[in-house]
Amino acid sequence: MKKSSVNVVNGEGEQERQALTIVREDFWATTSNKQLNFVQHVKTLLKVNGRAAVVVPDNVLFEGGAGETIRRRLLHDCEVHTLLRLPTGIFYAQGVKANVLFFERKEASAKPWTQKLWIYELRTNQHFTLKTNPLEREDLNEFVECYKPGNRHARKPTWSEKNPAGRWRAYSYEELIQRDKVSLDIFWLKDESLEDSANLPDPDIIAGEIVEDLRTALEQFEAIQTDLLRSGTV
Repeated sequence: MKKSSVNVVNGEGEQERQALTIVREDFWATTSNKQLNFVQHVKTLLKVNGRAAVVVPDNVLFEGGAGETIRRRLLHDCEVHTLLRLPTGIFYAQGVKANVLFFERKEASAKPWTQKLWIYELRTNQHFTLKTNPLEREDLNEFVECYKPGNRHARKPTWSEKNPAGRWRAYSYEELIQRDKVSLDIFWLKDESLEDSANLPDPDIIAGEIVEDLRTALEQFEAIQTDLLRSGTV
């Protein structure tokens, strides 16, 4: 469902704001959450066995109500096989927590299509910035190797009780469906920055990142100002 409003001008020039509601009968749940609706929309665009990799914010993984309904249906009707937890510091908006959700649409079935959800934790204890330490292709090498693009059935976890620092592990459908609100917001690594303040970056690095963020923001505002001047808006 999409909710918005429109301005209606009558014959006398008077304006009136009216609500506009669009109901999607092919959606699993009705919600005003745009991110949840985006996931539902992507599912409707896929043909049977069609594949998708969707960047979603954390709230898509844990929000209750319609969010829980959508996750239950997604796990049942599609094969949701991989979740990549992205690090912060890779987007222009600082502190953004996002993920890449990989799934395939399947034909109707009484049994759930999702058997295992494999999660790669690339967020905890990772430190990236847009300019001084950007995310590079080689930072994804282990994830790609674990993903096994040629044969997903040959996947093996890097996490174990003997290796608690492993970033790659699987959760069964039964484990997922029993979680509170069917939350997929799952993490297991210890955040070293919370345990020991000595692990924080050096002050000069923090100061450099602040300068970098301010400079980037200034460049964006200057670009917006240039566009407005060219269009004659200002």
